[in-house]
Amino acid sequence: MDRSNGSPSGPSSQPTAPSGEETPAVAQGGPNREESSASRAPGSEDPSSPPSSNGTPQSSPFTDFDPLAPYRGAFRRFFTVWRHVAGLLMGGHIAYVESLPRVQKTGMRSLGKRVLAGILKPFVRSDLRNRPFPEQLRRRLEILGPTFTKLGQIMAIREDLLPEVITEELDSLMDHLPPIPFAQVKAIIERELEDPVESLFRSIDPEPLAAASIAQVHRATTHDGDDVVVKVIKPGIRDVVTSDLKLLEFFGVFLQWLLPRYQPTQIIEEFGAYTKREIDFDYEADHAEIFAANFQDVPGVVFPDVHRALSTSDVLTMEYLGGMRPGPQAVRELSEAERQRVIDLGASAVIRMLYKDGFFHADLHAGNLKILPGDRPEDLQIGFIDLGMVGRFRADIRRRMLYYYYALVRGDVENAARYLLDMARVGEGGDPQGFRRAVSDMARHFLMRSKQGSISLAQVILQSLSLGGRYRIFFPVEMTLMVKALVTFEGVGRTLDPDLDVVAVSRRHVQRIFRERFNPLTLGSELLSNAPELVDVALKLPQLLTSGVAQLEESLTDQPPSDPLSGVRSSVIAGACIVGGVISVVQGGPLWLSIPLFVLGAGLAVWAR
Repeated sequence: MDRSNGSPSGPSSQPTAPSGEETPAVAQGGPNREESSASRAPGSEDPSSPPSSNGTPQSSPFTDFDPLAPYRGAFRRFFTVWRHVAGLLMGGHIAYVESLPRVQKTGMRSLGKRVLAGILKPFVRSDLRNRPFPEQLRRRLEILGPTFTKLGQIMAIREDLLPEVITEELDSLMDHLPPIPFAQVKAIIERELEDPVESLFRSIDPEPLAAASIAQVHRATTHDGDDVVVKVIKPGIRDVVTSDLKLLEFFGVFLQWLLPRYQPTQIIEEFGAYTKREIDFDYEADHAEIFAANFQDVPGVVFPDVHRALSTSDVLTMEYLGGMRPGPQAVRELSEAERQRVIDLGASAVIRMLYKDGFFHADLHAGNLKILPGDRPEDLQIGFIDLGMVGRFRADIRRRMLYYYYALVRGDVENAARYLLDMARVGEGGDPQGFRRAVSDMARHFLMRSKQGSISLAQVILQSLSLGGRYRIFFPVEMTLMVKALVTFEGVGRTLDPDLDVVAVSRRHVQRIFRERFNPLTLGSELLSNAPELVDVALKLPQLLTSGVAQLEESLTDQPPSDPLSGVRSSVIAGACIVGGVISVVQGGPLWLSIPLFVLGAGLAVWAR
């Protein structure tokens, strides 16, 4: 199935579960309150509502309020999840014993491990006990349902924390379930938008464009003639996900004690934050509008418009973006000039999201990109869809990311390693200096190879992050999501142009952002944004100058300074004078004020003790 605008992520087919195997959690749980309300006819009353004085049912404002619901669901799910966790640990030991060399499994060698594996075998599912550990992990996550499938997808991108053999297996996780009947979709739309579907849309296709474990997407046309997609949360998903997240918090503490190297608590916390946003379409609508505002000056990059009047937290109506995916079909149908424009627009958009805006598409792959050809090559546009998962960099991290990437594409490996370390968290027993040396050596090796041909910058960054686990240096999940975006940019680019020089293209676009970052107008704007703090300093300048002159006189005498911190104080005063001079220049103040401040600041900086 071709991925459409707003479609849930994941492949379009789901492997059939073996006979006797548990079905995913949503199918197990049966209809809950949300499903029951969705299945009632629109406009019908809840029979459980108490009657009002005139005999008609009247709903209580606390009918839907159940503070114990997440914990009650978590208690029911606990035993199912615990059985799979225990089965995975036992199956992991069996897989480890099976992977031992033959010489280690003869005679008395590894006897205790072999005996324990034999004892555990009857307690592990017959269809999993002889599988490698990564396959057991993937299969159990699929069985446990949508929450754990999503967790596996987050784990798949944490190549900086987890072994490659695990992340490669989790890459194939299926996030697709059979679609729910259109009657249920229709009931959910009418419940959420409080009108019959016929009055909301001119037409809606009963066949879904895509159906994943969390949401389902249908194509529709509004009464104004707009071509849109309608994305609907499946019934019961929110309750299942909320309960599962409570469980994961508990198991995360246990796994952190058992496997601290792989930071399970950090992965689960990050996963919970992203998943809570993914099951609330208000976030995706906000993301689409933020992206559109960030790129309003780039007509070649588009994002789907949100129809707010036809959207809620459970239903999202967005503009349908047609076009084609950047794959073999695009190579055949696009001219050379159009392919180059796609590469240029894509590189510019991804690098701008990451290193200028600090707000980027965190589920970026070829299926979430659309090529929209125009009459001329310069009219071609690219569109980004499926915007539920985004990454954010704080302002300070974004600046360091820009400096790091700029140093990397210029071949300055020492500074690149320094900026990378600045963004990390050093764990207990960490070796930051060893990490810095290892990253420098690895990056230098890759860049030397680039002289013989193009390299993957994404792989250089990913391997740098992967070295962190060895030295107990940990990075936020946004760093690996950033790598995923770069991998998509490189993969799409090389699909359209096998001879693409990724380093040269990246250098061109990141240099433009770097120049903008140090543009005097940009610096002045940032300075003005901090004007309240700077004004406070300026107001205190007379007092600071008086104290500074006294300290300067004392430092010029033969007597030792009375205060051991006087040198530090002089440096602070020097900085205050220079800041005051900058404020005066930016605000258009008189030269008789700004020049003396600069001179005084420079003098204090030179003679400070």
